[in-house]
Amino acid sequence: MKLSLELIRTFVVAILIFVLGAIVQYRYAMVQALPFNVTGGGPTANDTKGSTLVKLLNTSQPSNRAGVDFSAFWQAWDVLEAEYNEPAKLDTEKMVDGAIGGMVASLGDAYTMYLPPEDKVRSGQDLAGSFYGVGIELGYVDGILAVMAPLDGTPASQANVQAGDLILRVKDPAKNLDEDSSNWSLTKAVDTIRGPKNSSVTLTLLRKSKDQAAEAKPFEVTLQRQEIIVKSVEVTFDQNAGKRVAHIKLSRFGERTDSEWKEAVTAIQKERNNIAGIVLDMRNNPGGFFDEAIKVSSDFIKSGVVVSQHGRFANQDFESNGSARLAGIPVVVLVNGGSASASEIVAGALRDQLKAKLVGQKTFGKGTVQDRRELKNGGGIHVTIARWMLPGGEWIHEHGIPVNVEVEDNRDTKEDEQLMKAIEAL
Repeated sequence: MKLSLELIRTFVVAILIFVLGAIVQYRYAMVQALPFNVTGGGPTANDTKGSTLVKLLNTSQPSNRAGVDFSAFWQAWDVLEAEYNEPAKLDTEKMVDGAIGGMVASLGDAYTMYLPPEDKVRSGQDLAGSFYGVGIELGYVDGILAVMAPLDGTPASQANVQAGDLILRVKDPAKNLDEDSSNWSLTKAVDTIRGPKNSSVTLTLLRKSKDQAAEAKPFEVTLQRQEIIVKSVEVTFDQNAGKRVAHIKLSRFGERTDSEWKEAVTAIQKERNNIAGIVLDMRNNPGGFFDEAIKVSSDFIKSGVVVSQHGRFANQDFESNGSARLAGIPVVVLVNGGSASASEIVAGALRDQLKAKLVGQKTFGKGTVQDRRELKNGGGIHVTIARWMLPGGEWIHEHGIPVNVEVEDNRDTKEDEQLMKAIEAL
């Protein structure tokens, strides 16, 4: 039954007033570039993170809402409700989401954003590192949705889905969906391929033939979604150019990072006398929890500032916690254009405090901190609350951190040229 206009107005005004001026409970800090990592659905992120963040110090700031005139907003609402030729499409929840999203977007800050309830859940899943999905990382090849990499041990890898496979169509009977994937956004692809545990999704793939004379033909693969655990920290001991090194792949700063980092550190400590150094590989690490960046940096830096935060109400230096379990071991940091935010904090701290060499390519350049706030409608806002500065005082926002040794990875070879150059740099 259609809601009355007065009831709808009451609901929308309540939401808008809440967003415009209410100070909600403090949650946790995020410094993240917020790309989408694909693979499935799962639990939301832990709301207890970020105890070290600068909190809002003055909650009694005067509001400027008194002079806000909403008459044009309601006039536009009335026009749509009275005259739009497909009234079935007048979804009040989506209209409210759009109003809040437009208000937040008006600030012109790409990192201050409104997340409707479904997007908020997805963001939490990415940081949790646990999903229900098929186990593929998505991207585009020549503008076509494609598999960037199948994750080991997942339904995709077990079905021999390969990196570079083009995803032409997605079919999911449970969702009553059978669509061509052309013109899909990455968000649309993520939402469509993710789904409940044990449900099935069918992908129509196109794989380039090794025989260039043969014509590649599309084929279907049906995958059953399972829980996908994406490790944020992995360590291997690699040998190259006569050197044995600890190669730490740190892919995000999420809920699993603390425990997985501890495991990696323990493994390295056991091999401390048998390695020439550490390659800290943060290529394509989009960031994550602020506190985890401090902890990781502290295992290399005995004392001193890791990062400084300059906020609206206060400035604060965040120093090493003194754990220093890897201090004294030579370290080289491997980064690229996908290394952002929290990974840039770590890379910059190790460069400024330890003179560690950076190898690869210039980092992304994100120098702001976001706090994540929950709203009554189930959505949330990521709001920029501060800038962060490297120990040397540099603000790298939109500039990135240049590397000491620049090298590109040749995708046409099996070797990892950037990793080999990092090992040489030790």
